[in-house]
Amino acid sequence: MTRKIAFVASSVDSPQAALAELTDFYGNVPLDKADVIVALGGDGFMLQTLHATQHIDLPVYGMNRGTVGFLMNAYARDNLHDRLAIAETALLNPLEMHAERMDGSFSQALAINEVSLLRQGAQAAKLRILIDGRERLPELVCDGAMLSTPAGSTAYNYSAHGPILPVGSDVMALTPVAAFRPRRWRGALLPKSSAVRFEVVEPDKRPVMADADSRSVRNVVSVDITSREDIVHRLLFDPGHGLEERLIREQFV
Repeated sequence: MTRKIAFVASSVDSPQAALAELTDFYGNVPLDKADVIVALGGDGFMLQTLHATQHIDLPVYGMNRGTVGFLMNAYARDNLHDRLAIAETALLNPLEMHAERMDGSFSQALAINEVSLLRQGAQAAKLRILIDGRERLPELVCDGAMLSTPAGSTAYNYSAHGPILPVGSDVMALTPVAAFRPRRWRGALLPKSSAVRFEVVEPDKRPVMADADSRSVRNVVSVDITSREDIVHRLLFDPGHGLEERLIREQFV
């Protein structure tokens, strides 16, 4: 069956050229009339698309017009309907961040890749870490720390020497960024059901910001993170090039 496609594209030149080419070839329907969304751009634009359309129960198929394209498929104009018909589906649950600022205000955001806490100033951050209400680390002196989903485990988490997690695994990666004390602490693997809380020690002296997929909250004093299993993103991949295969392949390069 031929699917009705809603094309969306990043605002830069290459995705816009692809949008014009594909729209001319296949047409372009509004989101409320579509069976599938095709996103044209890079990984950052894919994350934007997933966040922007999470209220719509539609799968998203990405075609790479960016740089890395870990969440994307190869770009080609022809045979798109055939590719969509046989595409593999990866199901992703986002993390939900609740951050409290020093002024007592709160901010909430969802993250498909990771929630990270990072120092704002010249001095290292001091973080207290609690899991399900139990203190696990009284003081982590570091540049920051993050909680990552399997989908995000090859992004910032991997750059910080965190583990790559298989898609569909019911675990999250808790990874420090440039830990100074405990010097040898490399992080932890946590059940997906865990409630993770970061508390900022000495926030006046050592200010910290929180970031959920590049949406930042400054001057936080605490951040609570849980997995939202009631929110499901559906990503489509060409057979043999799905997210699970990419995560495995990434560990052997």
